[in-house]
Amino acid sequence: MSNLLWKSLVVTPAVFGASVLVSTSAIAATNAGSSKVSTTQELSQAEKQEPLALNSQEVLNQPEVIAQVQQQQTVQVSELEKIDRYSQEGVSGDSQSQVTSVSQFSDVQPTDWAFQALQSLVERYGCIAGYPNGTYRGNRAMTRYEFAAGLNACLDRVNELIATATADLVTKEDLATLQRLQEEFSAELATLRGRVDALEARTAELEANQFSTTTKLKGEAIFALTDAFGDGASDNNTVFQNRVRLGLETSFTGKDRLITRLDSGNAERFDLNDDNDNAVDTFEGTQTFNEPENGNDVEIGRLTYEVPVGPAKLYVAAAGGRHSHYAATNNPYFEGEEDDDGQGALSTFASENPIYRIGGGAGAALNFRFGDKGGILKGTSVTLGYLGSEGSGPGDGEGLFNGNYAALGQLNFNLGDRIGVAATYVHGYHGAGTLLFDEGDVGDENELPSATVGTGFANRGGINSVTGASNPFSSNTYGLSAAFRASEKISISGFVSYTDLTGFGSNDDGEVWSYGAGVAFPDFGKRGNLLGIYAGAQPYLGEVGGERPYHIEGFYKYRVNDNVAITPGIIYLTAPGQGDDAEEAFIGTLRTTFSF
Repeated sequence: MSNLLWKSLVVTPAVFGASVLVSTSAIAATNAGSSKVSTTQELSQAEKQEPLALNSQEVLNQPEVIAQVQQQQTVQVSELEKIDRYSQEGVSGDSQSQVTSVSQFSDVQPTDWAFQALQSLVERYGCIAGYPNGTYRGNRAMTRYEFAAGLNACLDRVNELIATATADLVTKEDLATLQRLQEEFSAELATLRGRVDALEARTAELEANQFSTTTKLKGEAIFALTDAFGDGASDNNTVFQNRVRLGLETSFTGKDRLITRLDSGNAERFDLNDDNDNAVDTFEGTQTFNEPENGNDVEIGRLTYEVPVGPAKLYVAAAGGRHSHYAATNNPYFEGEEDDDGQGALSTFASENPIYRIGGGAGAALNFRFGDKGGILKGTSVTLGYLGSEGSGPGDGEGLFNGNYAALGQLNFNLGDRIGVAATYVHGYHGAGTLLFDEGDVGDENELPSATVGTGFANRGGINSVTGASNPFSSNTYGLSAAFRASEKISISGFVSYTDLTGFGSNDDGEVWSYGAGVAFPDFGKRGNLLGIYAGAQPYLGEVGGERPYHIEGFYKYRVNDNVAITPGIIYLTAPGQGDDAEEAFIGTLRTTFSF
C-alpha cells in the first residue's frame, strides 16, 4: 500500500515535509473529498527552480501554514472511508517495485528540477518505488493517505539507519522534519496501523485454517433440464441431468500448474431416429455436460501438469489429456473457460473445431510462444503434441505408441489483440471398432467407444462399404480456425476441417468434412452475460451422400452473480446421421451452472 505514495514524491526529506505542509493549504481550501492535490502545483516557480533552498526550519516557522493544517484536521470525515477510497485507488494492477538508482526511472532526467532530491531519497534512504514499466510519474497527485503510507515506510527506514549506527546518513534537520510530519499524520498512521493489524490477524487465521499453501480447490456443478423434440427425436423424454467437477490446482513455483480433477455425472446424449423410427447412428447433439453412461460414478477426468521449460511450456498428461488444453482453438466465448465447462456454448460442436477432439488421453506437448500473449485470442505460437488413448495399457496393441494415438502440429498467428488464425494438422491411428472424434475413449469390455461430434459414418472411417466390417484406419486431418474481435462486445469465429481416412482393408477409405461459424456478444444486457449463435455442418463422410447434417444453435447465458449462471438455448439438427431418410430434431436446454 505504501508504494502508491511515491507517485509524486520528488524532494529531499526536509523539502518532503515542506511540500506536505504547503500542499495542505490547498487541501483546507477545498471540500473534504478533494484530497488529491499535486504537491508540485503548490510550489511557486521560483521554488521549483531552487527547491533545495527550503529547509525544515523555514517551514516550521510559517504560522499561517500550521494554522491551515490544524483547520484541515478539524474536518469531520470518516477515516475508514478515506482509507477505503485510497485502497480502491491501488487496485489497478499498476503495482510498484523498489529501485536502487534514480537512473532506473525512464521519465526522470538529470535536468529535472527535483532530480537531486529524488536521487537523495533513492540512494540515501531506499524508500522510493517505481512502476513495473520503469517510470516514476512524479507529476501525479497523491492523497494524504498515500503520503501517510509512504511516510511510514521512510520512518521505518530511518529507524533502521539509526539502529545500525549510520547516523551520518540522517541529519538533525531531517529528524526534526520527520518528527513533525509524524505528529501531523498521526491520525492517518494510526488508522493505517489498525487496518494492517486487522489484515495480519485475518491472514493468520486463514493460514491456520487453509486447505493447502500450494493448492486451491475449484468446483463446478451443472443442473440441466433438457428435452428433444421433432420427428427425429420422438422417442425421448424430458430429463433433469447433472454433472459435477471438483478440481485441485497446485503450483509449486508460481509458474507451473498441476491439475487433478474428479468428474461425475449422469447426463447422457439423446437418441435420434429416422422417418422409419429407427435409431440413427450419430453423435450429433452432444452437449458439453454429457457424460455417456457415467451413471454418477466418480472418475479421474483430468490429470495434467504444465511447466515452463526454457522458451517453451511443457504440457504432460497422465489422464484426460486433450489437444485444446495446450493448443489455441481461436473460438473465444463459445469454448468457455476450460474443458467443456458450463460457461460457453451448449454443444461440443460449437465449442471448438472438431480437429481438437481427435484422440486424447496420456502424452505430452510443447508450446513455443512468441511476442505478446495475445489476451483472449492467445499468442503467436508453434505447438507440437502427442496423445495416446491407451497409454496406461501394457497389452498387445496398447501403450503410448502401439495403441490409438493422435499427433498434432499447429501454427497460431496472433495479429494484435483482435485477429487470431490457427493452422492445424493432426495425424492419428484408430484401431478396429474405435472412432475418429473420440477424445481418447476406446471403450472397454463393458462399454462401447463413444465420440463427441459428427455422424456415425464420419466417425467409423474403417467400415468396409461392401462387408460392413470395422477395420483399423489412419487419419490425416487439416484444420483452419480463425477469430475476429470486431469490438469488446462482438466476437466472430469459425473453422473448417478436412480429414483423409485410409482404411487398412479394401473399400474403406473416405473423406470427412466439417465447418462452422458463430458470433458471440459478451456482456449482452449485463456484464458477464453472453449471447451466442453458431451454425455449421457436423463432421460427415463425403462418400455417403444423403442430406448434409447442419447444426444451428442459439443460447443466452445470464449471470445471476459471480457463482451462478443460467443458460437457456436450443439446438437444431437438420438431418441427423446424414441419411436420405433423416428427420430434423430440436434439443432444448435450460442449463444452470454453479461455479466455486
